[in-house]
Amino acid sequence: MRILGTIPHPLLKITVFKMDNRISVKFENAGYEQTFKLGADERYQTLEAIRQWADETLLTDILARMDDMHRSRIEAEKRAFPQAQLTEFEEII
Repeated sequence: MRILGTIPHPLLKITVFKMDNRISVKFENAGYEQTFKLGADERYQTLEAIRQWADETLLTDILARMDDMHRSRIEAEKRAFPQAQLTEFEEII
């Protein structure tokens, strides 16, 4: 697998990978990532085609999905580690 290129974005790191004729596009922020495996479809074989595919609508959806992922993580942490289980430290004067 090699990096075909990157697509600039103010909030996401977008990396396009190519392995044989298969294309994958990874979208990352500080804590989450999403990867789209586009396969060997000849429409996606250039970086310019991927830039066209990754339009504002897709990027907005990806950012919303990452917000959902973050909310899911926080809710899972609340279920796994309720406030009652937190150990209070002894007050030192």
